[in-house]
Amino acid sequence: MMTIKDLHDQNLILFKVITGSRAYGLDTAVSDTDIKGVFYLPKNVFYGLSYIAQINNDSHDEVYYELGRFVELLSKNNPGAMELLACASASILIKHPLMANFQFKKLLNMGLIDSFVQYAMQQVKKAKGLNKKINNPHVGARKSLLDFAYIMSSGKSYPLESWLQDHKLKSHFCGLIKLNHCKNVFALYYDKNEQGLYRGIMAKADSHEVALSSIEKEEETLALLFVNHEAYSSYCKDFKAYKEWEKKRNVMRYAGTVAHGQGYDAKNMMHTIRLMEVARDLLLKGELILKRPNREALLEIKSGRWTYDELCRKVEVIQCEIDELYFESSFPKSVDTSYLEKSLLQIRESLYQ
Repeated sequence: MMTIKDLHDQNLILFKVITGSRAYGLDTAVSDTDIKGVFYLPKNVFYGLSYIAQINNDSHDEVYYELGRFVELLSKNNPGAMELLACASASILIKHPLMANFQFKKLLNMGLIDSFVQYAMQQVKKAKGLNKKINNPHVGARKSLLDFAYIMSSGKSYPLESWLQDHKLKSHFCGLIKLNHCKNVFALYYDKNEQGLYRGIMAKADSHEVALSSIEKEEETLALLFVNHEAYSSYCKDFKAYKEWEKKRNVMRYAGTVAHGQGYDAKNMMHTIRLMEVARDLLLKGELILKRPNREALLEIKSGRWTYDELCRKVEVIQCEIDELYFESSFPKSVDTSYLEKSLLQIRESLYQ
């Protein structure tokens, strides 16, 4: 497996630039330095069976795309790939002369505007998703299927656990049979002598299904049990996602979100506004302006001084401006893939001559 060190040692890097907050002019004293770049594979590896599309470090703050993968991203109007070509000279650490084959002006198209706007909307969803995690945290142990089971009686429903306690019954002495034509509804019986005649409601504590028992025909049904499998399944997915997010979250960033008290990820919303403004500038000036001229205003958003609703209204205003400019633009509808393919072939031929 190739590493970033291998790329440097074998002189395989075609392009290496500083990206992220430092390229946007939005870095602070605690900002990391993000680096992205482009490399090419040695000829024998490229023509062999071990194509490598990307190489990065463990923290993913240094990422390199293989030349073919980079061109593929450009063909899809990937905002991150396009930003590499638009970076200021001060951000460039390594640039092979062959990278001049990719001229940003020749890649301008309406699809790129759409990509920046769509990416901005993804940031809104991320910010809103964090709001949900803050206000609805999954604390304690994961719930079981029993927490989503209800007894139906006299036109009402009762949580199973509470109903069992009220009637001084134990779940492992219960027996269930499935009712035909009634999804997730079961007839519940009870072993009055508590001798272990039935399998109980669940065979295992962490089971995702109830346990079914063999019940004699003359036994009397005690109650009807409804198990909300859909709600339980949704809960399990949310619980797993929350725990994975909790494990991987940036502790300092999360603490800042909690501290400003607005209930959303302010950094995501800052990038939403930044991306929308970049899209607007592309239509107005035909340039991808990475370093933002309104640093203080954007950092104010990052600090959480705006409410989520205020920022959403600001996004709507910029969207209206983009819509007006969109229909007046003379940009081609899509990226010129023939230009990209020609450039890729020329670079490959030069590298592998």
